[in-house]
Parts: sequence; C-alpha cells; structure tokens
Amino acid sequence: MRTYVDAGVLIHAARGQPGLSARALAILGDPARVFVASPFVRLEVLPKPLFLRRQQEVEFYRTFFDAVAVWVDDVRPVVDDALRIAGEHGLAAMDALHVACARALCADELVTAERPTSPLCRCDVLRIRTILLEET
Repeated sequence: MRTYVDAGVLIHAARGQPGLSARALAILGDPARVFVASPFVRLEVLPKPLFLRRQQEVEFYRTFFDAVAVWVDDVRPVVDDALRIAGEHGLAAMDALHVACARALCADELVTAERPTSPLCRCDVLRIRTILLEET
C-alpha cells in the first residue's frame, strides 16, 4: 500500500504520547506499506530538532526519509493542485500540499495525526486516515 504520512505522524512516532506514538509506529512499521513523501514533510519535521540538537530525533526522521520509495520531484503542479483542493475543501495550506503530494504520488492513503473532525479528515479526494481516536 502506497502511504503518505504527514509530519504529525512522524512527530508522534518520534516523541509523542505513548498511545499515539504506538499507533504512529505501527503505521511506519507495517511491512505492507511503501512510503511516498514530499520535501514539505521533511521541512516540517527536521529544522527544530536540528536547531535544538536532538540528534536521536533527527536520526529517526532521516531513517524514515532514507526508506521513502518515491519523492515528489516537481512541486509546481502540486502547488497548483493544492490551491484548488484548499479552496474546494477549506484546508489549511500545508494540509492541502500534503493531499496534493499524496495524489501526485498515487498514494493509496494519507495518514495524519489530525483530529477526525478536521477539514483534512473530511477531504474526499483520496483516502485519509488518522491515528487519533474519536475520543481524543
């Protein structure tokens, strides 16, 4: 299954609360998944731990990124698609970029750490799954 994960999933896997971290790690450790990604995810997760010299967290992210099978190369059409998606579904800019990247990479699903009630989880342009439970 081609899977695109957003920054929240990686952050929870690296340093989240025990329950959320376990759910994120289960996604990342699923051998049936092939991960696809964009430079936007890398930009969201790496700068702060690099600046704060949290080397273990940096290595966690780099290990994930090294295992990514396919990356978005040309972001110009992705940005155009993201603008359209954001306008149609009321998404924040970064969420729309993630959806557009996942679509460009033919992902089977986008996995997020957003609340199930968020606009991202209601977006119907591809399958979106959250690691958060309804009660959180």
